Amino acid sequence: MRPIGAGGGAALRLLAAAIEAVHVVEFGTGTGVSGIWLLRGMRPDGVLTSIDAESEHQRLARQSLTEAGFTGGRVRLIPGRVLQVAPRLSDGAYDLVFCDAAKTEYAEYLEEALRLLRPGGVVAFDNALWHDRVADPAARDPETVAVRDLGRSVRDDERLVPALLPVGDGLLVAVKRG
Repeated sequence: MRPIGAGGGAALRLLAAAIEAVHVVEFGTGTGVSGIWLLRGMRPDGVLTSIDAESEHQRLARQSLTEAGFTGGRVRLIPGRVLQVAPRLSDGAYDLVFCDAAKTEYAEYLEEALRLLRPGGVVAFDNALWHDRVADPAARDPETVAVRDLGRSVRDDERLVPALLPVGDGLLVAVKRG
């Protein structure tokens, strides 16, 4: 597990600020790096909900978030698998959904994100270039195929206005049409 880089993080901060995000959900907490970037772009009254199946990730994230000054009600860490927890979150209640967990589940994350997002909300997927493997037709491992398929799905979905940002390992972003 490698945290989002500075370029991808800055893009997340910018996106959160541009839409004045108050409610953000993150699929994959990691060590809290992406959460810090998101919170820095969100409104001061914003709340980040982050889901991760690994309790150690959430322990490390809580420590990182606290050290960065994000305490109390600004962060909600929920343990569990994304596809088991996300369905319990409210439809249309989120401004931004950031996905950086199991790549083979990205297609399902997209559907959950579309359900969770308000019109005008943003979905973002990290690792959209998947270590430069997405563009290599010979790369057929499950993660690469899943990320490649996600790119096509987002591009072809008329509910979305997409862009692939060439930052870090690629950040696939899309706005949910009203």
